[in-house]
Amino acid sequence: MALPLPVKQQETREASCALDIIVAGAGIGGLGAAVSCLLAGHNVHVLEAAPEIREVGAGIQILPNGSRILKHWGMEERLSKHWQVSESFEINGYKGNKISSLSLAESASQYPGTWYRTFYRPHLQMPLLERVRELGGKVSTNAKVMNVSVNPDNAGATVITGTGEVLTCELFIGADGIFGDIPDMLLDSPTPASKTGDLAYRVLLSTADLLKDPELAPFVTKPQVNFWLGPEKHVVTYNIGKDHFNVVLLVPDDIPESSSANTVKGNVEEMCALFKDWDPRLGKLLALCKEVQKWRLCTRLNTRTWSHPSGAAVMIGDCVHATLPYMAVGAGLAIEDGAVLGECLARLPNNPRISKSSNSFLKAKRHALAVFEKCRIERVRIAIMRSHRQRYLNHLPDGPEQEQRDRDMQSTPTPEGEALVWRDPGTAPTLFGWNHILEVESNWDLSPTTAETSGLVLSGARLFWVYFVGAIGQYLRFLASVVNRGGRPLPLAALERQVGVEGRKDKKRL
Repeated sequence: MALPLPVKQQETREASCALDIIVAGAGIGGLGAAVSCLLAGHNVHVLEAAPEIREVGAGIQILPNGSRILKHWGMEERLSKHWQVSESFEINGYKGNKISSLSLAESASQYPGTWYRTFYRPHLQMPLLERVRELGGKVSTNAKVMNVSVNPDNAGATVITGTGEVLTCELFIGADGIFGDIPDMLLDSPTPASKTGDLAYRVLLSTADLLKDPELAPFVTKPQVNFWLGPEKHVVTYNIGKDHFNVVLLVPDDIPESSSANTVKGNVEEMCALFKDWDPRLGKLLALCKEVQKWRLCTRLNTRTWSHPSGAAVMIGDCVHATLPYMAVGAGLAIEDGAVLGECLARLPNNPRISKSSNSFLKAKRHALAVFEKCRIERVRIAIMRSHRQRYLNHLPDGPEQEQRDRDMQSTPTPEGEALVWRDPGTAPTLFGWNHILEVESNWDLSPTTAETSGLVLSGARLFWVYFVGAIGQYLRFLASVVNRGGRPLPLAALERQVGVEGRKDKKRL
């Protein structure tokens, strides 16, 4: 059982060993990395492409693995002003029949010092921004990174922004999102975002409107995370703060293949028609919707490396490991990235007689990034594969397999691989019980030779497996885009089952 982490105090570093760090992107991942690096005693400048960091967005869920880190960063008090506490996770069939439930307080008690919470996205992003500034970080808006290059001495990087400003740093952290350009600037073989065959309708409703209807009012007065599972589709709802109710509807992607846009205006009537035979309460919820956006769901995973071999640059978050939202772990994984990176950088030499431009310090920095990758790449790869498995389970058509899925969720104890992933005995303990400090500690003593020659430090067998799975994943994504079933893309998880990747018993767990 993972123990609670104490609140981390900001370290003091010698000026000769304090890195000047640039973080590109002021999303959850970028700001989290900035907080973690500042706590490690380094200097951080965050660059955000947008003209201003505004309070826009929808709902976001933070699970025990993410909450453990946010508390460690000293964020709990300021976040508590904004979060919503949900009592349980309720799973229903699409007709409204209850399948299973999970007490979130009881689940969190298995991981001491953690919690499940839902947020309006800006109410997580803005407190992180405040924490960056409180710790002495600098934040610049209207500062899109147009180019980043490693300096000839390999000791740092040079950044050119959209305004023509030239900045230098000793470590560049790219966190510019799933459709970001930074991996293309720094990696020899970046992996582009891939369509999954699904899209999301994202709806924000007023809780005041729900309270007017006796059938909908309990969604507000008794906060829960609610799921409805049905053929090719599922729905998630939860409260975010006092005023908003978040509804996400996951359906087959019908944005024209020729369209380069991944977010388009949706048609409310078309959306409602997709769920006309579902739980009548959903029909009432959707009737409150005035307008809606459609978001094409894509994934992105670099399995080889996330850093430049010089040690002058590294990437985190969705620009190297975007996942489907079907486990609600995307934000938590990005937060984990920042926590591990900061912990690795905290272990760099801190001695007034050592210069950060010396060969020994640069070697230590490369080692730190190699440990970071070893701690992260395999874990997020497995999470992404499990999210594709979740897609398959959530969208089963009526029939024997769907009936078995429901029985599995109702059995005691539930079997490994069950659809309620937050309780799955094969996933939940390693997902939620993970401790970034212990992870770094257990991987810190890498072979210096290996760390010098490879950004991703793995044994030969494990390295082969990572490359193999990466190749299989790219092949499956290609097949998923061309193989159709009744005019719909064949679910990726179904393809994984066909080739024997999904559900392998010998796969590493999270």
